[in-house]
Amino acid sequence: MMIHLVLVQMAFIAIYGASLRDSITFDGPEASPWLRDPRIVLDDAVSVPPALRLNPEGYHHYDEMTAFLRAVHVAYPQLTSLYSIGQSVQGRELWVLLISTTPAERTILKPEVKYVGNIHGNEPVGRELLLRLIQHLLVNYPKDDYVRFLVETTNIHIMPSMNPDGFEVSREGDCGGVQGRYNANGKDLNRNFPDLFRGGKNNGDPQPEANAIARWMTQRQFVLSAAFHGGALVASYPFDNKEVKLNLPHLSGRYEPSLTPDDDTFRHLATMYSFNHRKMHSAGACFPGDTVFPNGTTNGAAWYYLAGGMQDYNYVWNGAMELTLEVGCCKYPRGETLPEYWEDNKQAMLKYLGEAHRGVRGQVFDSLGNPVANANVRIKNRSFGSKTTTLGEFWRILMPGVYTLQVEADGFATHEEAFQVEEGRHTLLNVSLRRGGDKNSGANTFNDRFPLPQLQPSQPPRRQSVFSSLNKFFNAFGRAK
Repeated sequence: MMIHLVLVQMAFIAIYGASLRDSITFDGPEASPWLRDPRIVLDDAVSVPPALRLNPEGYHHYDEMTAFLRAVHVAYPQLTSLYSIGQSVQGRELWVLLISTTPAERTILKPEVKYVGNIHGNEPVGRELLLRLIQHLLVNYPKDDYVRFLVETTNIHIMPSMNPDGFEVSREGDCGGVQGRYNANGKDLNRNFPDLFRGGKNNGDPQPEANAIARWMTQRQFVLSAAFHGGALVASYPFDNKEVKLNLPHLSGRYEPSLTPDDDTFRHLATMYSFNHRKMHSAGACFPGDTVFPNGTTNGAAWYYLAGGMQDYNYVWNGAMELTLEVGCCKYPRGETLPEYWEDNKQAMLKYLGEAHRGVRGQVFDSLGNPVANANVRIKNRSFGSKTTTLGEFWRILMPGVYTLQVEADGFATHEEAFQVEEGRHTLLNVSLRRGGDKNSGANTFNDRFPLPQLQPSQPPRRQSVFSSLNKFFNAFGRAK
């Protein structure tokens, strides 16, 4: 135990001396001067309203978190909506707070963005970062131009804890253990989603928390997402898994990248977060012998293969660009370190939200001007796309360049249209479809390849063998993701 603590201290000393590098700036859709300024005003108000007060150096358990979220919504009904997407195994609500100037209205082409914390119960730093982000957005909305831009132009959905049951049995100060990592059924929620490289099958018995996420994403067309983890310091991007002949790591211990057709965009998103984090972009290994991530980013599979991960599911089945953000070497650090974690991540978290306004957006209509729902929209030569909303809306985060949009819908002829994306502004592209034959059934669109996950009650936990339990313990011990 003493050796482990010494290694933790060495890792923190190695990374905490890094300075903030602000070389990557956010360019919003209007290319306004204040959006181009990389220095965002980040200081919280000296006097925080009572409803927004948090324990500055402690964690918030389920009852405290619930009370805080409810108090925030009561105090800011015009800027928030509090809802639950389901319940955990033990019946705790999976709370989400929506922050927007139109929380109860549907605003056309306003992108949906989500942050999810605490998917592993013993990695709760993200949970606390998201509570502080709620505080920061609402306190600074009246006086900070960038925060006001985000809240007025974006629907920001914040889920502090996806695994509240696991958190309640975790131990503060446990940097590398597994107690509380799994849900109350003993399942790893970041291994529980359908997997592209396993024929779209669920990885294990579907759990209520993962099912709730899957349902949520059928109800909202999320454009951008991030999930917070602990145990490393890196921004990881899809794919997490890779088609291999054996479902085992390479004997050499080396893994190969598994790149998406949108690798340029994912690399940008990961680099943007890393370089706006105070330490991530220049961090060394967490522990002697651990992986060192150049620029603080990695392709998930290049780190190690992971089946049933949430970020791949977001991208393949829903067209949402999601990163896995590992925000610290210690999984469950002492509460007194939380202010430092907040300062490390604050600018990166704010700037990442703004990336939802990069690329192309628009609506799909028929010849009479009626919106076409459920149309398949993708970028040519990029296999995975998304479906239009009930209002015919679509979004796609893209880097500057020239692209071809492909739109397919039942009863309409396939439509292709070239467009250009410029730095510093989004492209608005509305599409009119003409009546024609059936949709091209051979098209390689995301939700035609494999069925959506089974949304069913979770199965009772199975009795595990000694060997199965030991295997799970050693696979998770000290590992992030």
